[in-house]
Amino acid sequence: MFPALETELKQQTLPEAYEDFMYHHLQYYGYFKGPTCLSSTVHRQIEAVSRGISCPSRPENGNSYSLMLSSPLLKSRQLLHDDLGEVNPRLREPRDLFAFFSTSGPLQAPRWPIECEVIKENIHHIEWVPPQPEYYYQPTGNEKAPEIVGEEKGTVVYQLDSVPTEDSYFTSSRVGGKPGIIKELAVTLQGPEDDTLLFESRFESGNLQKATRVNTYEYELTLRTDLYTNKHTQWFYFRIQNTRKDVTYRFTIVNLLKPKSLYTIGMKPLMYSQLDASTHSIGWRREGNEIRYYRSNTDDGQQPFYCLTWTIQFPHDQDTCFFAHFYPYTYTDLQCFLLSVANSPVQSQFCKLRTLCRSLAGNIVYLLTITNPARTPQEAAAKKAVVLTARVHPGESNGSWIMKGFLDFILSNSPDAQLLRDIFIFKVVPMLNPDGVIVGNYRCSLAGRDLNRHYKTILKESFPCIWHTRNMIKRLLEEREVLLYCDFHGHSRKSNIFLYGCNNNDHKFWLHERVFPLMLSKNAPDKFSFHSCNFKVQKCKEGTGRVVMWRMGILNSYTMESTFGGSTLGNRRDTHFTPEDLTSLGYHVCDTLLDFCDPDRTKFMQCLAELKELLQQEIHKKFKELGQDMDLEGSWSDISLTDIESSTSGSDSSFSDGLPVHLLNTTDELNQKKKMYKKKKRKPLQSRKQRNKQHQKSNLMQESKLTEDAPEGAGFASTLQKQPAFFKNSENTSSSMMKNEKPRLNELNGRDKGTSLGPSKMTTLILTKNKERMQREKPGFTVSCSPKRNTNPSQERAPDTKPNWSRNRYPATKGGRTTAVVYPSLHIYTYP
Repeated sequence: MFPALETELKQQTLPEAYEDFMYHHLQYYGYFKGPTCLSSTVHRQIEAVSRGISCPSRPENGNSYSLMLSSPLLKSRQLLHDDLGEVNPRLREPRDLFAFFSTSGPLQAPRWPIECEVIKENIHHIEWVPPQPEYYYQPTGNEKAPEIVGEEKGTVVYQLDSVPTEDSYFTSSRVGGKPGIIKELAVTLQGPEDDTLLFESRFESGNLQKATRVNTYEYELTLRTDLYTNKHTQWFYFRIQNTRKDVTYRFTIVNLLKPKSLYTIGMKPLMYSQLDASTHSIGWRREGNEIRYYRSNTDDGQQPFYCLTWTIQFPHDQDTCFFAHFYPYTYTDLQCFLLSVANSPVQSQFCKLRTLCRSLAGNIVYLLTITNPARTPQEAAAKKAVVLTARVHPGESNGSWIMKGFLDFILSNSPDAQLLRDIFIFKVVPMLNPDGVIVGNYRCSLAGRDLNRHYKTILKESFPCIWHTRNMIKRLLEEREVLLYCDFHGHSRKSNIFLYGCNNNDHKFWLHERVFPLMLSKNAPDKFSFHSCNFKVQKCKEGTGRVVMWRMGILNSYTMESTFGGSTLGNRRDTHFTPEDLTSLGYHVCDTLLDFCDPDRTKFMQCLAELKELLQQEIHKKFKELGQDMDLEGSWSDISLTDIESSTSGSDSSFSDGLPVHLLNTTDELNQKKKMYKKKKRKPLQSRKQRNKQHQKSNLMQESKLTEDAPEGAGFASTLQKQPAFFKNSENTSSSMMKNEKPRLNELNGRDKGTSLGPSKMTTLILTKNKERMQREKPGFTVSCSPKRNTNPSQERAPDTKPNWSRNRYPATKGGRTTAVVYPSLHIYTYP
């Protein structure tokens, strides 16, 4: 086979026992087949090698050599063939800890929930930049607001059958989604004259639940909610076929949930024509007229619905067109981009692709580490870190376009990019929620929850992407300083691009968290608005990425919000953003990082002085609104910034907080069991006096019960039964005293003692008779009766009088003698 290997095999003299052990071991793990003791077989193979049978250079021995390699005794897969078909004695590359796509093989197909049907077609769109700015639609006020007809009067032409609802939860996934034959959900055309539109959304990132034809060229569209929820209808992306040219169509989305939208000020939906793409290289463009966003006349009984309506004319007959809320960026698009990076011999030197974790559906969450190799360990340790993430909300594809622009620049050979790689280590998670992106969700993961409210979670299995991201940053903070954290998002109600940050309470770094956003606004003045930034930390945002990372010690922790619409600044006013605008902002982030870390602190200090002046103006404005006049010289910096700023206008995801959907039923059962076994809480006592009374009452009730249950109590009970008038008078007296307490007490104090039986005489009489009778029945046995306390609150003991309570409740026997328990006097009052 190989001369050097042949000599080595001849020289080896292994013990027979060791050979047998190794053959057992290899056979156990499936790398060897045959009898366990094969030393003679091995020797025969070695002798065959020495005879030249296995030399591949000899044509006459080629068959023998191939036969030996195909022998069932050899199951190793480590022998690799080179381009000439010859054997190369090198080992294969070791496998990664996690599966990763091969640079020469196909991409890993997305995994879908088992309930989702997926068509087999591959959807791909070309990238295109409009040659002219795309302006907003200018509302006239006369736009039509169609009434919702519904399927009662219309015809359903498309409807998804199996869609997971809020009553179900994610269980399993597979490549291609639901197994079996894919149904044709669109209607069947009756002939070439049938002009019914054919709808489809069962592809990656697609979202359309139902389409109802209410007129010849008018359709009502129902969006699918996020899987396993009944909320979050904002993102739409669907396909239309069988179009007609020069005909005005009207589409109305009937189940949007947000009361405010950029559509109210003229934002247009996106349209893509495949014929235009193939013939004229024209991609996504803003289209639509008579755009109106209004409240619907129907709701689901829990929340109002809002409608978006627009009209459009398709450019071609028999065309295939797509509509979308914003420029789609799918999981497959990300994989294609990362594959190009992995295949680049230059970029792969300073960009390492790893698997951060796997999502609930088993899709890979990628982690990129970007930095130039350091020359010394000291240089590597001195590098600061920057962490960037995107697509925690799957329907906010603007974040992916900004991330793409950042990656394009930081992986380029630009001198600025090389400098950034020299001084920083970039940790990038380009898609935090791949499951939501794949299925076309707007806000949630397959757990049915908003991941950007669960960065403090301990549920690793339910929120793996967030848990591993936070854990990665936590380990990074233990190694080095993290200069900046930024999570890329999209915003549906505000224009421009802006940041949400966190106010710093340390006066040493006062206003420093605002320097980076101010610098970014100067580098991108027609896109980024500093005045739209907000740095207030609200309680409802405690679980977001920026707040959690800020509390972990990252001073410059931000959420970057990019509008779905466009800009209101400079020469870009009232125009829509394109992918080129968003990718350019990724470059501006890198440029601002260099300014922020410039050793020459001139820019930094200028921005800090400008921030102080802006803050002074804002404080004066607030006091003027309140009608107060205050001299802020010397004390204005002590005013809390939180009191000045208003709350952020971000989305309210409070109904998407909490446990994942699959744990809710278990929690409800536990709460019900807890309620069943939960003891009734006693009403808390208000004062020490009440607590003392309650304690005394409890002790007296126990003692009375013991006295009644004791055998010796029978005599006293019989004695009391002979005094019916006494009890009657006592009850009447007690009730009358409750009605008129003070006058009755005065009467008691002024009454002549001779006219009634006093308390001490009555007590002595009862105890004497009872004692004599019991001693006659049981000679030598001393009896003591239990007192019965007067329940009348007006009859209270004098403050200086101490009750003669016994130390032991039961008689104690000592030295053969029995000691009787001494009880206080039995106070019984009778009245004529």
